Amino acid sequence: MLRRLSLVLALSVFWLFPFAQETPERILQQAIAAHRSGNMEAAIQQYRAYLKLRPDARDARSNLGAALASTGRYTDAIAEYQQALKLGPKDPRIWLNLALAFYKAGEISEASRELSALHAADSASRQVTLLLADCWLRQGENARVVDLLTPLEKQNQNDLAIAYLLGTALLRDKQIERGQQMIDRILRNGDSAEAHLLLGTAKLEALDYPAAIADFQKAVDLNPNLPDVYSYLGRAQMLSGNMPAARDAFEKELERNPNDYESNLRLAVLLKENGEFDRAQGLLARALRVRAGDLRALYQAGATDLAAGKLEKACATLEEVVKEAPQFLEAHVSLAQVYYRLKRKTDGDRERALVQKLRAEQEASQARGKIEK
Repeated sequence: MLRRLSLVLALSVFWLFPFAQETPERILQQAIAAHRSGNMEAAIQQYRAYLKLRPDARDARSNLGAALASTGRYTDAIAEYQQALKLGPKDPRIWLNLALAFYKAGEISEASRELSALHAADSASRQVTLLLADCWLRQGENARVVDLLTPLEKQNQNDLAIAYLLGTALLRDKQIERGQQMIDRILRNGDSAEAHLLLGTAKLEALDYPAAIADFQKAVDLNPNLPDVYSYLGRAQMLSGNMPAARDAFEKELERNPNDYESNLRLAVLLKENGEFDRAQGLLARALRVRAGDLRALYQAGATDLAAGKLEKACATLEEVVKEAPQFLEAHVSLAQVYYRLKRKTDGDRERALVQKLRAEQEASQARGKIEK
């Protein structure tokens, strides 16, 4: 009887604690096997079981980060990579995976910070350099991209990825002639979506909206999954006055790339005008994740709260904007409206006086420009 009871108890312990009979090494082998076979949920479970026993196992923690990232759990992956990097000298492989997790999570500022440090440690890495260039493009740091890629382009004139990123930065930085050289280089390799996107960008900078739309549409026809293509099409449609077409293009860009700054920002403006305030604020929050502290997005957040009647929140945001950018005319206009609606007449009068002063300065500057021409 006692022997039978002991057997029952032993079996109960085994089923209640399935890893009790396993060695840490065996658990790790199972985790790796599940990872290699693509069974990520099992791999995650096994890695976590192993790390409970071996919390300082750097490679296992990095592998857990990779498994989490592959299932889209980037925040959890970031935490694991950061912990792995604390366990010894910075491993470039883990460090790069951390930067990629930030990138895929839409934390572009954090990704660029890590990639900048990685590039300083190993400037010869093409992957790190191109990823850093892409992050800076997304943050609007066009001049930095030009400085980063120009030396690399001279050494790799047949590298179309470099030509495309550099060409994009040059056109956005209004260096049209140099940008055209990159377009020509891409065109020599045949008709492509990339070439038409760059051509459309040049025409957009020249304010030729119909021609820009035609090139962007051609790029869409050749490759609808090309990053930024719908974003640029939306901008051209918006500037030409076709708001429904612009909204449709921005929606399509965000389906493919939820972290596109311009699409988030500009679609939010269209939604605000349509009274869709909650979704507009969600898009602006994402835009601010891509470009932390960006004044254009902050201003639109304040303007959206103003339109929604959230006056105290609008006031705080707009006061932050004008503090950071005292010459931001539209922000002063909106802030004056907020103050008057909050019955703060003295503050409203002060802002209105500032608006009149800034408008007079802008008109005088424009007049001087015309005389110089």
